Amino acid sequence: MRRLCVATLFLLALPLLAVAQAPEIDRIDPPFWWTDMERPTLELMVYGEDIGEARVQVADYPGVSLDRVTQVENPNYAFVRLRIADSAAPGTLTLRFQHTDGTLTRDYELRSRREPGTYAQGFSSEDVIYLLMPDRFANGSPENDSIPGFLEGVDRSDPNARHGGDFAGIQEHLDYIDDLGMTALWMTPIFENDMPPEYGAYHGYAATDMYQVDPRFGSNDEFRALVSATHDRGMKVIMDMIHNHVGRQHWWMDDLPTDDWVHDLDTYGTTNYQGAPIMDPYASQHDRKKLTNGWFVPNMPDLNQDNELLATYLIQNTLWWIESTGIDGIRMDTYFYADREYMTRWTSAVLEEYPDFNIVGENWVSTVPHEAYWQDDFRGYADDYDSDLPSTTDFPLSFAMQEAFSDEGDGLYALYETLSQDHLYSDPNDLVTFLDNHDLTRFFSEIGEDEAAFRLAYTFLMTTRGIPQVYYATELMQPMLDVEGDGAKRPDMPGGWPNDDRSVFTEEGRTARENRAHDFVTTLTTWREDADVIHNGELTHYIPQDNTYVYFRHDADDSVMVVLNNAEEERTLDLARFEEQLEGSPSGRDVISGETVPLNNSLTVPATTPRVLELRQ
Repeated sequence: MRRLCVATLFLLALPLLAVAQAPEIDRIDPPFWWTDMERPTLELMVYGEDIGEARVQVADYPGVSLDRVTQVENPNYAFVRLRIADSAAPGTLTLRFQHTDGTLTRDYELRSRREPGTYAQGFSSEDVIYLLMPDRFANGSPENDSIPGFLEGVDRSDPNARHGGDFAGIQEHLDYIDDLGMTALWMTPIFENDMPPEYGAYHGYAATDMYQVDPRFGSNDEFRALVSATHDRGMKVIMDMIHNHVGRQHWWMDDLPTDDWVHDLDTYGTTNYQGAPIMDPYASQHDRKKLTNGWFVPNMPDLNQDNELLATYLIQNTLWWIESTGIDGIRMDTYFYADREYMTRWTSAVLEEYPDFNIVGENWVSTVPHEAYWQDDFRGYADDYDSDLPSTTDFPLSFAMQEAFSDEGDGLYALYETLSQDHLYSDPNDLVTFLDNHDLTRFFSEIGEDEAAFRLAYTFLMTTRGIPQVYYATELMQPMLDVEGDGAKRPDMPGGWPNDDRSVFTEEGRTARENRAHDFVTTLTTWREDADVIHNGELTHYIPQDNTYVYFRHDADDSVMVVLNNAEEERTLDLARFEEQLEGSPSGRDVISGETVPLNNSLTVPATTPRVLELRQ
């Protein structure tokens, strides 16, 4: 890699010279930027035939100077780093590319930043996150189902193909999500995924352009409008990102900037999918490299974040999406598959620019120590690594919920045992908790389609510590579809498509079972919205007995007693055991049924029933 430093500043922008052999510019990433950013430099990736052989200059623009130009082995790239001073004002600067065969200029826009307090709000335990897949939720614009020139259209008859859901469909049903009590919206990735039909890139995890949304979802402007409409309802938006890999059809892949832009598939093969080697003190370098340098699947090239130019590109791409769209948080896919030093650098850069922002990393591991390792200020085994990551996905607790409420599990002790290890987390209340998601078996199927078990599990999710996430259609007790592949976990929402024969977005369009689930979910979730004692209160729990689990959420002002009777018989609890938390409370209001429950010497709880009691003094 050679670096060419250029100090000359041009006072006047020169016009484009129409020379037959002049260099060309196909794109500049990022397409625009802002003044007043914490980050003082901006590195532009300029792509076009032989553009790397041009001499780059910047017309006189107060507060903006050309810091350096980095040339790489591929002459079709130039990496142009600008330095933007605090004194720079919004406007349009001019870049000049002078080549032996001709000269061209390009204007580049610097914009004003958004008003503080209107975006990048973060998310916390005060929120309930609603996770949906845009392609499977609702189709509000059938006209964008198939885009000329794109490799895949729509085929709803194939559960693993693209179905046509889009931003317009989501926006049409924001009231439905809001009425459930959800306060944040997480969509699986919205990047352009122009992959072949046989791959099935409706899920969004194989980006082919990281600066454009997939046009089958809508446009960048339509995504901004969706974010704004969500904010207007007092809700937040969490964007799904992937820095471990891209799709094989990404525009880079036909003309990579450098030989080490992606890891070599022939050398590393596919990953071993094992998270342990990163924090394992005995792990071999072979296993660690296999994990981080192997491709996730053969259609997803593994990005090499050790490449400084790529690392800068990815960090700037994140900042661009936050500032240009107004999102409030990020869920980072396949977090531990990427280079961990880069991920710390990325996280720190985002939080330095947006201190109120929040990030949750997907770390699919089964044990608490392995999960806790990835949260900021890990309290266990010290290897001089600190992620700076505020939140991580609580897979250990999710697996414990599956075990606790399924017929094959060991009962509620799995919840108690998992939570008893929370001392390893720097802040367990910042973890994202969930029954299931787009990669897991639908929870209702996991528990044998047992409605009582579902109510118990959902009650636990809404009342334990952490930031609960609810996968779309969970509010309907959606089971797995009887089809092959991941499409079984990802059904269309009936009524989200024109000409559907019913709509689950309305009471009359839902089945009796769906309405029972919808009502239960709405009751608990809307109650939770204003229950600060659940958001931030302490958790005190008691060892489960007879498959019944009792815990309290409490603070200086309020206390809530939660009883989960997972047994097939009613249980009568001796309340003397819980006196330290009850403190003589004569009764409690059950937030599920609305009835007042006396708390004298004992409490009887029906079989397979949850109680959530707001204690009264």
